[in-house]
Amino acid sequence: MSDAIRHVTISGRVQGVGYRAWVDDTARARDLEGWVRNRRDGRVEAVFAGPTEPVTAMISACRRGPSSARVEAIQDNAGNPEMLKLRRAGERFSVLPTI
Repeated sequence: MSDAIRHVTISGRVQGVGYRAWVDDTARARDLEGWVRNRRDGRVEAVFAGPTEPVTAMISACRRGPSSARVEAIQDNAGNPEMLKLRRAGERFSVLPTI
């Protein structure tokens, strides 16, 4: 079981700038579980699960994002194991379709 599960929503210029791909690459490099997806309202939503320190570092990194993004705000809330069930079967970290 993961030490920490966090549900974050990122707003700003975060769609159409490679933000989801950056989150996917960065989360995998930190060996985190979870998922990322665009929302129709222009925000990006993600769930990160793993040891507390890498999860916290991932959320801090999301405040910057890739160089083409302009993050205005991050909403960071506790997540739960049920949220991880949205991942694709067999994947530790998934890029999900837009909702």
